[in-house]
Amino acid sequence: MILIGIGGNLPSSRFGPPIETLPAALAVLETEHIKILKRSAWYHTEPVPRSDQPWFLNAVVSVATQLGPEDLLEALKATERQFGRVRGQLNASRVLDLDILDYHAARTYTSLLVLPHPSLHQRRFVLLPIADIAPDWQHPIFGLTAQQLLAQLSSEQQAARLPC
Repeated sequence: MILIGIGGNLPSSRFGPPIETLPAALAVLETEHIKILKRSAWYHTEPVPRSDQPWFLNAVVSVATQLGPEDLLEALKATERQFGRVRGQLNASRVLDLDILDYHAARTYTSLLVLPHPSLHQRRFVLLPIADIAPDWQHPIFGLTAQQLLAQLSSEQQAARLPC
């Protein structure tokens, strides 16, 4: 299973607010040989770490692709750039953020890519959407499901599921 996190908290000059920008980004991925199999609900989530920046819109998608992990990462970064993502300060506000969370349970540690995503087990805004679309998924290192990992998190991270 390949899982990709999608999020953003700034409007796009081309597509508008995140609720319109993020689905547009998913449509672009479909043109890049990345087939969306399932998408979670959208979640309105506070920034992690906490800050005064706008709250995020987040979801997780499962995808099918013939791209290897590094090529998939490059396709995601190219899509971010196409939507106006400018990389700067860590955890800064952004128009679009696309992350490979899991790639067929691979364990990869390179200067370009770490799999599974090194923070996914600590982020409610990732685990809630994973639980939506892949309740049987298990973390490749910890062997726990998203629900089990959620149970271990403090309740400090706020996330609200949006109606469909």
